[in-house]
Amino acid sequence: MHIVLQLIPKKYLIGGTLILLGLSGLLVMSTIVAITGEFEKDSQQSEVTEIEGGGIGVGTANVSPEVMRYQPLLEKYAQKHGLDASYVPIMMALMMQESGGRGNDPMQSSESKCGSVGCIQNPKASIDQGVKHFKDVLEKAHYDLELCLQSYNFGPGFIIFVNKNGGHYTKELAIKFSQIQYQKVKHTGNYHCLRPEAVPYQACYGDIVRP
Repeated sequence: MHIVLQLIPKKYLIGGTLILLGLSGLLVMSTIVAITGEFEKDSQQSEVTEIEGGGIGVGTANVSPEVMRYQPLLEKYAQKHGLDASYVPIMMALMMQESGGRGNDPMQSSESKCGSVGCIQNPKASIDQGVKHFKDVLEKAHYDLELCLQSYNFGPGFIIFVNKNGGHYTKELAIKFSQIQYQKVKHTGNYHCLRPEAVPYQACYGDIVRP
């Protein structure tokens, strides 16, 4: 499945073309995706246009078939929660980062609903809650997509932290927030570094790396 991704500003659509959004990079997902034409069955690699420090670059990202199968449900729940359908590919990229589309909670949205991992055991419930949570942090982040997507993983507390420290997402703030939160929960033994890159920083709360 070959997906062409194109940067567009925030939540707007280009007339006559179905514009979808997605994010890609090193620390928070920040690519806005446009799908044009049909998916090719023999490829899962995507061409990506990304925001990196305010500039635009081109790279690649992969969206698994497990994630692609949930596109109709993402569209359904986007409509239910009043979220523009052009954000669906962003949430597909987010799902790819969170779970690869696997498991009973592919959006990893249990914590946003009940404050603990594993309370959601149904993909439909996961996507319903995940879309709701995505819209919530998107609005709280004032449609700053970098801040929104990192906050989806860290929780809305990251938005408050950023607003108290300059008001704009940076890689350094994401690492610092993860370090602070990890020290608060380290004693529980329930949190471990998901990525080798996070180990030197001891930034083991949430995921500081994006696809």
